[in-house]
Amino acid sequence: MLWTICMILIVLWLVGMVTSYTMGGLIHILLVIAIIVVLLRVIQGRKVL
Repeated sequence: MLWTICMILIVLWLVGMVTSYTMGGLIHILLVIAIIVVLLRVIQGRKVL
């Protein structure tokens, strides 16, 4: 499930970069949060995927 959320956020982030709508800032924030969550899971030793 986390993998699916990360992929959706990455796709939305790329769409935001290409179209440069005002939602781009929100998508960047969500992408950073997703990366932090993945890093915390790796650090804690849990499976990421």
